[in-house]
Amino acid sequence: MFLQIGEIAEQIPEITIHHKCEFVDQIFKKNPQLQGVAVTENGCTVALIMRIRFYQQIGTLYGYTLYMGRSVELVMDRNPLVVDYKTPIIDVSRLAMARNEENLYDYVIVTHGNALFGAVSVRDLLLNFAEIQAVAASFLNPLTGLPGNVSITEWMVKSLLQEQFSVLYIDLDHFKAYNDTYGFKEGDRMIQATAELLKHEALHLDGFLGHIGGDDFIIFISHYQYEECCRSIIRAFDMVVKDFYHAEHLARQFVLTESRSGRMEEIPLVSISIAVVTNRCRRFASVEDLSEEAARFKKSCKMIKGSSYVDDSDISLHKIGH
Repeated sequence: MFLQIGEIAEQIPEITIHHKCEFVDQIFKKNPQLQGVAVTENGCTVALIMRIRFYQQIGTLYGYTLYMGRSVELVMDRNPLVVDYKTPIIDVSRLAMARNEENLYDYVIVTHGNALFGAVSVRDLLLNFAEIQAVAASFLNPLTGLPGNVSITEWMVKSLLQEQFSVLYIDLDHFKAYNDTYGFKEGDRMIQATAELLKHEALHLDGFLGHIGGDDFIIFISHYQYEECCRSIIRAFDMVVKDFYHAEHLARQFVLTESRSGRMEEIPLVSISIAVVTNRCRRFASVEDLSEEAARFKKSCKMIKGSSYVDDSDISLHKIGH
């Protein structure tokens, strides 16, 4: 898959402003598939002549006589879209689509070291853009748009090589009961709201946030300063979650739903659990070791009523009061 615009650029003829329009006409007639010609001066691109507009101009009643023996300056576009070889295709796509309607299908000129390298047609640009979007989508969770398990695994491996790291495993308690009571659509909204507040906190930590799936999330950071972040996540979640319940459920602090055994049970409102694994007290030989430690901490965390976090500081249990 190509990522930089220069990787899909193709060579096009270049001329100078001293050439006559008849020379451009000859180029186009010899190359029926060619859509444009670059005009350069001292190796730098100064203008573009697109086939369709060239023939629109010289195709008028007196156009052929008026233009053919004169300089290409009369027909060239002095403000083409020019980008560097290393510019991401996605960025170029946005720039190309933001052009005036009359220039929408013009070549995008690509330079390398300020010199003309080639050009990219809008067709090739959009085809590659679509491919990039499709590949990117395969790495993202469709519900939240957050990086999924492929990226998470890469970050796990990367973390093991760092001098300091903290991994925050985050999930929602009693979420199934909420889904059973309010429906999957509302459950999806709660997960999306959780993702939004986690984005805010991950940004403050300069960390990487991923969505493992369902109501499970993960944050990777390259330091041990996570305590205030955990407290902030808990406070924010406990405020946000109130908007997802009817007044009667908030007053009772539980929902009545059927258990796996088929009996009706009082299930507490959804809370958030955070299991924090670091390498300050232990070195991990593998991703599996890291995951096992996280599972142990999560089990401890879920034994606490309400939102809480657990870390490796004497396996302390932390809860933020309502």
